[in-house]
Amino acid sequence: MNRFTYTRPADVTEAVREVGSNPAARIIAGGTNLVDLIKYNVERPARLIDINHLPGLNRIEDTPSGGLRFGALVTNSMVAYDPRVATRYPMLASALLAGASPQLRNAASVGGNLMQRTRCYYFYDVATPCNKRDPGAGCSAINGVNRIHAILGANERCIATHPSDMCVALAALEAVVHVTGPNGDRAIAFDAFHRLPGDDPARDTNLVQGEIITAVELPPDGFAAHYTYLKLRDRLSYAFALVSVAAALDMDHGHIRAARLALGGVASKPWRDPAAEALLVGLPPASATFSRAADHLLAQAKGYGHNDFKITLARKAIVRALEQAAAGTPQSLTDKHIV
Repeated sequence: MNRFTYTRPADVTEAVREVGSNPAARIIAGGTNLVDLIKYNVERPARLIDINHLPGLNRIEDTPSGGLRFGALVTNSMVAYDPRVATRYPMLASALLAGASPQLRNAASVGGNLMQRTRCYYFYDVATPCNKRDPGAGCSAINGVNRIHAILGANERCIATHPSDMCVALAALEAVVHVTGPNGDRAIAFDAFHRLPGDDPARDTNLVQGEIITAVELPPDGFAAHYTYLKLRDRLSYAFALVSVAAALDMDHGHIRAARLALGGVASKPWRDPAAEALLVGLPPASATFSRAADHLLAQAKGYGHNDFKITLARKAIVRALEQAAAGTPQSLTDKHIV
């Protein structure tokens, strides 16, 4: 482990100044991802900035518009078990409870969940080339073991996936990320927060140097009646998604009035395509309708050998998730069997 200095800022302004003054500085809250990265020598921070004691970032609050706002230091467990989330945004609670272990959820923060890095084998192995870890080195996964890797939005530079369950639900709910930095405060639509690899796969988000997350805000509509979070993985406990689907429908007299679909485990960010969602609007729920939306969503999907199966798996998962949402029978978190 490399040597680093440690500081505990007194407020958000001081934290912004600390992280903005040193590109090699890293913010630590729950540390559930960063500590692993330091141990594996993937991250070598010159300074750790502990924000756990910053005032005002550990609250869940109702917003004037009828939505809900989570401070960046609110833990995943606090969100998952908050009665307002369970009642108004049950898809988010389901996604959180499908991810990690209770111990990790008790430590992991909302802000940290958004900032976690990929779980690509080669990213974690500093002995292998990785453009995300070492820009220009190459991508070992493309011609390597790529079973867990991306089928959408990838390119020859990087085929890694984003590992979060929570972020998939936040994408479907069209959350907004609030950040503050040297140039003041700004709000980022959730779909614009994470990045595809493009020509700079080392950048996971669109934060600029010195910015930190202060809160995540949900709009009033939580699609509480017709939703599901369906997560398919190699084992039923504490495993990252091979494919996950957050599906939400607004039903009106047997027809779909609005639809949201977000996929996890398939790209370097939660994957949404509004055009696929639009194909559902105005129609009654039916397998054929859901299949057309799935085909559109996966039209550009590409496998890299070991992960070719993900395309078929994702298509079936989308249809199944939409059937569950339409029927108002979300995937059970205690009985993981999928009929």
